Amino acid sequence: MDWSETAGSTTSVVIALAFAVVWIIGMWQVFAKADQPGWAAIIPIYNIYIWCKLVGRPGWWVILLFIPFVNIVIEIILALDLAKSFGKGVGFGIGVWLLPFIFVLILAFGSAKYQGPSAA
Repeated sequence: MDWSETAGSTTSVVIALAFAVVWIIGMWQVFAKADQPGWAAIIPIYNIYIWCKLVGRPGWWVILLFIPFVNIVIEIILALDLAKSFGKGVGFGIGVWLLPFIFVLILAFGSAKYQGPSAA
């Protein structure tokens, strides 16, 4: 392996970590806006449980995320529900699903207020 291959893989890891940090910062603030513990954003699986709770879906939906193809549908539903819970529309929900590192930050640091679980 030469230097260029190592540099490329290192760059990929740094970019992935940057996206993860941005995601955690955004979800921490989104959870805090919804009166949930912000620290839950850093705990895998539990953060999805809190997300389900936040949007009004049952906690057992976390299990559905381990089923191939079903997980995609569940992710879309949770993203749409998150947008609706903050008073945003379907287009914003699709943005949360496709570009979460941008749209979650908009929810977190924008003027959107948590309006309660949209799926309740």
